[in-house]
Amino acid sequence: MEQLTFETMIAVFEEIFGRVLFWAMVAAAVVVTVAYLYVLIRDRSMSMRKFLLAQLSMPFGAVAAVVFVMAMTHSSLSDMGGAIDVIVLLGIAAMGAAGSAILVYTAQSLFRGPKEP
Repeated sequence: MEQLTFETMIAVFEEIFGRVLFWAMVAAAVVVTVAYLYVLIRDRSMSMRKFLLAQLSMPFGAVAAVVFVMAMTHSSLSDMGGAIDVIVLLGIAAMGAAGSAILVYTAQSLFRGPKEP
């Protein structure tokens, strides 16, 4: 592997997670993103109360993402060998935290409806 291409990354993720699970996660991410954009356009502003509750979910999302990836790769924290492993682990945690915040905010907005004027 001399060059890192988009196709190579997709192949690596399909190998790690399995083809069905990987594309199911991609589809779920697209659905949540579209729902989030719908909520932002519908409400025309962000509710700080909902945003605070979404932020409170971020540590749980970070831990869940790390545990999920560790389970899928059959790894543990003792297998970490260098700085790049720590950087990747922090990236996974950051993406899990952001994803859970977006998911929680979107779910609150869809189930509670738009705020009253």
